[in-house]
Amino acid sequence: MINFERFELENGLKVIVHQDKSTPLACINILYNVGSRDENPNQTGFAHLFEHLMFGGSINIKNYDEPLQRVGGENNAFTTNDITNYYLSLPTENIETGFWLESDRMLSLAFSEKSLEVQRSVVIEEFKQRYLNQPYGDVWLLLRPLAYKVHPYQWDTIGKEISHIENATMDDVKAFFKKFYCPNNAIMVVAGNVEVDKVKQLAKKYFSPIPKGPENKRGLPVEPKQTEERKLTVERDVPLNAIYKAYHMCARTDEDYYTVDLISDILSRGNSSRLYNSLIKEKKLFSDINAFVLGEFDKGLFIVTGKLTAGVNMEEAEDAIEFELNKIKNELVTDNELTKVKNKIESSHSFGEMDVLNKATNLAVAELLEDANMINLEVEKYLAVTNKKIMEQSNEIFRKENCSTLYYLSKQK
Repeated sequence: MINFERFELENGLKVIVHQDKSTPLACINILYNVGSRDENPNQTGFAHLFEHLMFGGSINIKNYDEPLQRVGGENNAFTTNDITNYYLSLPTENIETGFWLESDRMLSLAFSEKSLEVQRSVVIEEFKQRYLNQPYGDVWLLLRPLAYKVHPYQWDTIGKEISHIENATMDDVKAFFKKFYCPNNAIMVVAGNVEVDKVKQLAKKYFSPIPKGPENKRGLPVEPKQTEERKLTVERDVPLNAIYKAYHMCARTDEDYYTVDLISDILSRGNSSRLYNSLIKEKKLFSDINAFVLGEFDKGLFIVTGKLTAGVNMEEAEDAIEFELNKIKNELVTDNELTKVKNKIESSHSFGEMDVLNKATNLAVAELLEDANMINLEVEKYLAVTNKKIMEQSNEIFRKENCSTLYYLSKQK
């Protein structure tokens, strides 16, 4: 059970405090309710660009990292299709430094042409290195637009193409910041060896003066139901052929999400999982195979992907995957198999609760999705999944007309 207290400032900033006396550290996690799904389709990659820009100095603090490192702190951030999340940890006695740093960059970034140019170059280099010049790097640039036709999940967090970041103007960047990086579009979690009254005092001191931003109403287009299977074949300079199958599934807030997540575990969590046992160990068709959910907030994707063993025919490999998916559709999972994956979920959840930074991030996400207390109910929801629900969701998801398949072939030398 993770205990917490919650309050809200007049400018709309939600604050959650979780006290954990077992650590000498304090963590501050600030989640901004903006991800790549909120971008203009002709100006993509902005949320990820801001992940970098937010470390480029703010109105009163030229260098974000230096004061934090001086007091023994460290920080990082990540961007997804749904959120942008910044987090830092530092010794509890230095917690005020964290409030000072985070409030100043929420108040206003130091928008300089130099900072924009530096971070633009970093992002463009990342696009080239991780997505264009790395084996299998462009998979999501191909698979997302194959699976999504109208919803903004059709592009990855890096953006659709490099030109969108290359052509970003200072006015574009400032407008994006003013719209999304404001207190009423953020959730702050302070966790660790902290006192609630002290957090309230510091939150009011540093964040109350920041003006409220616009109310952002999301009106994202709903992805229509996929009615026919989609296929794309590409050739790349990679060592092994690979296959990526994307099936539409429910949203992260849907009750069925927990069932679908367990289906992915039954299929591919660990060396005793079905896909590993059958397709790697016994049939030796794949050198690597995985099934996972992307966990996106709107209706998302269930992915099955594998790298074929050299010399294996693509048709044979795909048939073997579909055989396993049909099996889980047509035969009830045994109680033992279901209990095994539930036990793994329970233990990984307990292990995750040992890390204060992890708890801070999870509390923020839970609060955004529904309510921070959701973090205390998740294990129960997994434990409530039945083998009948597994079969029902498998039949709902694993249909040919609900699938987009990317055949990623190694160029013939």
